[in-house]
Amino acid sequence: VQLQASGGGLVQPSSSLRLSCAVSGFTLSNYAIGWFRQAPGKEREGVSCISHAAGSTNYADSVKGRFTISRDNAKNTVYLQMNSLKPEDTAVYYCAVRYALFCSDNSLQYSVWGQGTEVTVSS
Repeated sequence: VQLQASGGGLVQPSSSLRLSCAVSGFTLSNYAIGWFRQAPGKEREGVSCISHAAGSTNYADSVKGRFTISRDNAKNTVYLQMNSLKPEDTAVYYCAVRYALFCSDNSLQYSVWGQGTEVTVSS
C-alpha cells in the first residue's frame, strides 16, 4: 500500500495549486482519503477529507470556500485544488487513507500516509 503526494511548490499569495495523491496497493473506491498539513513548529492538522464514493467531503474552516477535494477512482488519484492561497497555507501536505467508507476528524484513524509535498506561499 502506497500513497504518493505531489504538486506542491512555491507560489505567490492568491495563486492556485493542485495537489495529487496517487494510491496503489488497494482499491481506492472502498476507502476515505484525507489531506492533512503540518506547518513548521505547528501540529499536524486536518485539511479535507472525501468519502469512498465522494458522497461527502469535509473541510477545515480555514480552507472552506478556497480548497476543493475530489477523487478519480479510475485513476486511483485524489486531488486537492487549492485556490486563493495565503501565506498561512504554507506547510507540508500529506494524504492518508482511512480503511473505512467515511471520513474521520481523528488523524489516528488513518492507517497509511504518503510522504508529503511542500507548499510555500510567499511573495
